Amino acid sequence: MDDKKGTSATRAKNKYNAANYDRLYPYVAKGRKEIYEAAAKAAGMSLNDYIITAIEEKLKRENAEPPQE
Repeated sequence: MDDKKGTSATRAKNKYNAANYDRLYPYVAKGRKEIYEAAAKAAGMSLNDYIITAIEEKLKRENAEPPQE
């Protein structure tokens, strides 16, 4: 029974995510992921938030408009 409930919950989350988010699949050189994860942890952020923040800061420096939520 728990498997069915979990599977249903997972399907619901996947459906929500597909409707509300775009996915990016950046490839990084071996070993870089651990460096990025450590930097994110030191900043008190998830790796996802760390990457998004870095991208938005670069957009601001380049006078590009970051996407609005």
